[in-house]
Amino acid sequence: MREQFASVLHPTAREVATTEPAQRRPAPRRFNLSSLGATTFLFVFAMYFLVPYFWLFVSATKTGRDLVTTFGLWFAPHFNLLANLQFLFRYDHSIFVRWLLNTLIYAGIGAVVGTVLASMAGYALAKYSFPGRTFVFTLVLGSVLVPSMTLALPLFLMMSKVGLTNTYWSVLLPSLVSPFGVYLSRIYAAASVPDELLEAARIDGAGEFRTFTTIAMRLMMPALVTVLLFQFVTIWNNYFLPLIMLSDEQLFPITVGLTNFRFLAIPGSLVSTIPLLISCIILQHYWRNGLGTGSVKG
Repeated sequence: MREQFASVLHPTAREVATTEPAQRRPAPRRFNLSSLGATTFLFVFAMYFLVPYFWLFVSATKTGRDLVTTFGLWFAPHFNLLANLQFLFRYDHSIFVRWLLNTLIYAGIGAVVGTVLASMAGYALAKYSFPGRTFVFTLVLGSVLVPSMTLALPLFLMMSKVGLTNTYWSVLLPSLVSPFGVYLSRIYAAASVPDELLEAARIDGAGEFRTFTTIAMRLMMPALVTVLLFQFVTIWNNYFLPLIMLSDEQLFPITVGLTNFRFLAIPGSLVSTIPLLISCIILQHYWRNGLGTGSVKG
């Protein structure tokens, strides 16, 4: 009985260990004006991006008459989203499906190949010493500042000289070049790929290409995912280049096709945003992993 009474008065080490973390929990943060300002800033920007998308979804559920007679940010009495989508995908022998596949080809191939080329160029500029390296990087940095629309007409003249206008290649080939991707890859490779690790791989007998693909590309993955997403979104939203390069509507991407059939624009625009949302959701996993790796290294 005395031992039981003593155990009540003096808890064991296990009980102390289980109660200590609860006692050491940090107190909740107090409200301050700085957190209110940051929250308000984020809320305003969230509304700035979400309200137009909500309007697009609401408008895609309406008929042409409802678009004029009802409030833009709320639904009409009749929900016609399924009927509008059926009309979109069946119109003119499913021409919208062809535009969607064309856009996936342009954006998918252009983003993947462009990211690989940009990563190789950025890695070479960061890790190899050769004459004119600074000059080449200066040209790349300067080309980032050049608007893409100013290059559309020279590209059209070049493509017409070799007979590639009105083909898939006339849109694909210019999409493979990403000055911003080269710039970001060069900066990230210089900061995240240790020279000692590359030297160790060379001592073990790995070639330069194998060293790049097995070591450098894995360390550069957060930057490569960023370049891939930027390329994909840029090519997906590209309008002016395919407009002047293509004349066959069977080769049109979504951006050009929907402008020729404006009554399909609202439901077509809603459908065209779905691949972009899926890409952001999938690729953000690699961003989180890259940030976590950097925090552990730090």
